[in-house]
Amino acid sequence: MTGIFSALLLALRQLSDPAVLRVLGKSVAVTCALFLALAAAGWFVFDRVLQALGLGEALFAGADDLRALASALLALGGLWLVWRVVAMLVIQFFAAEVVHAVEARHYPHAASAARSLTTAQETKAGLRAGLRAVLFNLAAVPLALLLLFTGIGPALVFWVVNAALLGRELQDMVWLRHCHTADADCPVSGTQRFLLGGAVAALMLVPFANFLAPVLGAAAATHLVHRRDGT
Repeated sequence: MTGIFSALLLALRQLSDPAVLRVLGKSVAVTCALFLALAAAGWFVFDRVLQALGLGEALFAGADDLRALASALLALGGLWLVWRVVAMLVIQFFAAEVVHAVEARHYPHAASAARSLTTAQETKAGLRAGLRAVLFNLAAVPLALLLLFTGIGPALVFWVVNAALLGRELQDMVWLRHCHTADADCPVSGTQRFLLGGAVAALMLVPFANFLAPVLGAAAATHLVHRRDGT
């Protein structure tokens, strides 16, 4: 537990680093652009579906306005569900810059030994992580529905699922640049990985902090990997 707090604190302290700020600016800009595009597309799709179902002025006066409002709410709800997938997919493409910035300041020897991933490798890793997130979250829906009567049950289910997924993604962002054999074991333990993912998953639920969460997570994961392997 202490290691997680230490890694997150070190990551937070480096947010003022120009290299990290550049990544943060780019990731926020790209994430917002994707969300605006998805919001517009979602609104259009929901509006057309509701219209096809008969929700229009022919049904009752003001139905068009109600349909537009319902479509907007449905689109926003959908975006909230996929926020983590989109944010992590975006940071995947900037992860190398975050890792390099942390390594340059704290672990220069590791920085010199890191290997660069190709765009194809980064894209593959990002898409694989995104697909894994969608599938696991969909698989968790039945259990969340069963626990709906508890109030907090569904939130805990999705937090546990996303903590495990995020921990794995954040670890891989760093470890893939340092493992030189396919069967090399990452020095970060499963517990450390889960706790890091849980902390980042919780931050993603907090307005404004959710923009910082992926960058903080990537930086903290860098500290965990290198502190655990003794570099």
